[in-house]
Amino acid sequence: MPENETPPEPTTGFQKSYENLAFLRSPSARWIRVLCELVEPSVRFRQHKIRDTIVFFGSSRILSSEDSQKQLKILEERLIKEKPPSPELLNLYERAQGDLLMSRYYEDAVVLAEKLTRWSNEMLDPSNHFIICSGGGPGIMEAANRGAEKAGGVSIGLNISLPFEQIANPYQTREISFEFHYFFIRKFWFFYLAKALVIFPGGWGTLDELFELLTIIQTQKSKKPMPIVIYGTQYWNEVLNFKAMVKWGTIGPEDLNLFRFFDDVNSVFEYLTSELTRLYLDKSTSKPPE
Repeated sequence: MPENETPPEPTTGFQKSYENLAFLRSPSARWIRVLCELVEPSVRFRQHKIRDTIVFFGSSRILSSEDSQKQLKILEERLIKEKPPSPELLNLYERAQGDLLMSRYYEDAVVLAEKLTRWSNEMLDPSNHFIICSGGGPGIMEAANRGAEKAGGVSIGLNISLPFEQIANPYQTREISFEFHYFFIRKFWFFYLAKALVIFPGGWGTLDELFELLTIIQTQKSKKPMPIVIYGTQYWNEVLNFKAMVKWGTIGPEDLNLFRFFDDVNSVFEYLTSELTRLYLDKSTSKPPE
């Protein structure tokens, strides 16, 4: 053996438990996998000095205006050629018209995330930066990450493994984005660093995330103040009736103060920047507990 060469470590021929992939992927190791999804993101967030986020929730099915217009044009060309049009084609065309209307929320999410990222990037102290965070998929999630990228900022994607629908968007910053298996750990990371929530129109997933986080705040399981924006009054008033919940006594009138409705980007931007400055950037007061 050459003089400077290090001799190999002796081996027993046995495999260490933490190198046994079959075991780590088995039901018996589920809690180890849960801990990995809890601990590994915290290490990366510390490495990248990420402490505060603004979380965007919303439908994965909402298209950009460009994509929805392309889709509508293709169907219009089919309608011209197909005489008479089939019921399936008419249904697709009606859905495409709806997609075009909903695309305004995609564009608004892009602009809002861009404005918030530019505002955050202008802060001299990097510990005060508010990083855009989304679920990492298409739709409103993509729009949020896309807006942050347009502003020259980083953004987080908390992706989830699903048998359909969840495709990682290309705008999230890879170094601070993750692929989760467990919904409840993903929800923990949505909330733990969040200093504000923006809820765009969405389906089951958006409702699940909204109501779980409202429950945590309403029951005071979290002590940190958090401005919550519900964007798109027409959609939400048709889908949910919060005043009826007060009427029937299932929530109190004061619970309606946990969030505010908005319909334009500039008003949301002014509200969030004002609230985040008051709550977290005012040096005359101590930072509220998390």
